[in-house]
Amino acid sequence: MSKPSIPQGTRDFNAEVVRKRQYILNYIKAVFELYAFEPLETPAMENLDTLIGKYGDEGDKLMFKILNNGISNPKNTEKSIAGFEKVLQGKSSSDLTERALKYDLTIPFARYVAMNHGRLIFPYRRYQVQPVWRGDSPQKGRYREFTQCDADVVGSRSLFNELELACIYHDVFTRLKINDYELRVNSRKILTALAEVCAEEEKVTAITTAIDKLDKIGIERVKEELREKELNEDQLSIIESYLTMNNCPAEEMTNEKKLTFLKDFFRDSDDGQKGIEELEFLIKNLPAANNIIIDLTLARGLNYYTGIIFEAKAPPTVKIGSIGGGGRYDDLTGLFDVPGIPGVGISFGVDRIYDVLTELNLFPEEVEAGITALFFNMGETESRFAFEVMQQLRQNGISAELYHEFAKVNKQFQYAERKKIAYAVIIGSKEIEQKYCLVKNLATGLQEVVVFERLNDFFNSK
Repeated sequence: MSKPSIPQGTRDFNAEVVRKRQYILNYIKAVFELYAFEPLETPAMENLDTLIGKYGDEGDKLMFKILNNGISNPKNTEKSIAGFEKVLQGKSSSDLTERALKYDLTIPFARYVAMNHGRLIFPYRRYQVQPVWRGDSPQKGRYREFTQCDADVVGSRSLFNELELACIYHDVFTRLKINDYELRVNSRKILTALAEVCAEEEKVTAITTAIDKLDKIGIERVKEELREKELNEDQLSIIESYLTMNNCPAEEMTNEKKLTFLKDFFRDSDDGQKGIEELEFLIKNLPAANNIIIDLTLARGLNYYTGIIFEAKAPPTVKIGSIGGGGRYDDLTGLFDVPGIPGVGISFGVDRIYDVLTELNLFPEEVEAGITALFFNMGETESRFAFEVMQQLRQNGISAELYHEFAKVNKQFQYAERKKIAYAVIIGSKEIEQKYCLVKNLATGLQEVVVFERLNDFFNSK
């Protein structure tokens, strides 16, 4: 019999990890609520036609499709696992699968808005915290099942929405003490203008997809990929000039200098000038401007973006990369035959943020602490009395546990220490008679005598 295992790219979370993840999620949700976003949840699976074609070819390949129930119907031996290949022969894709696990939260959100637009109050501001699934190759910071935290505004074209979303990133990351994060921004209008300058407007998706891989594959491979898309050398030279800002050293290019470069480079492009105006608005009005960087190479390969795009990156000392991203999509609900509802949104990568906080040792010590007090089991009569005292603490919001059986004191101390319980509470026959207990701080070793009436106050004061 094989050893038990879990699917590659997924993880189990023990109590310590869950508490740390909740620490992150609580901060993110608190900021979302502070900015007047409302919670929403959508199903783990969506109809396949809701998702397919919305993320480009790469996204379609990474989607987890769900087989129709009949494939594994035990009443039909021909459809058993052993005969699975036989079942596939001659079947159309819709015979096999009509649903898929959701790839992100944005498209399901657009589907929700399209289905409910007659009842929603616009602008509609929602946040969503749920798992998503992608068939990526598992590696550090990249998993096949992971949690996304999204905030979106639909029904408004105001650039103040982008400004607020940038502020949300700043508020969350500074509360988590990730002070050296980078918020990289660009505009898809500028990338559209780049395709126009190359006289290849119909290839804007191909150009954007290739540029999106620049960090991973380098400029020469990007050019090679574009050659395969039938761009000529003059067009490749224009794109390279854009990506390298005419070979200017990156460290010399401030946001202001980049805007000046863009104004000249796209002086004859209406789309380019509109994109530049959007970036200027963001840079000039963002209170936390030190963390924001105009990144001309930022493309975000998803097809639905139309304006400002964001990518939040971990501090340079942590080799994890993106910890969030998003942008404006002004006709996403048009994919579901409900046109004219503009939107913009961002996402936090909780799993990668967890890795950043772990690597930088930014989790507070108290996050790991779970149970406040362990009541020692000193015998049958004593444990019954201790249980009543413990219940009074629980009713006042103090977490506590009674050791499950009578055992040596040393064994009970070891149990408390291994579980990182903060205090041991010892009530023996003498303590019951004299109406007090011994409370030991397991971190400092300090032991105090506390009368029963003051026990609740004792823990509330800590």
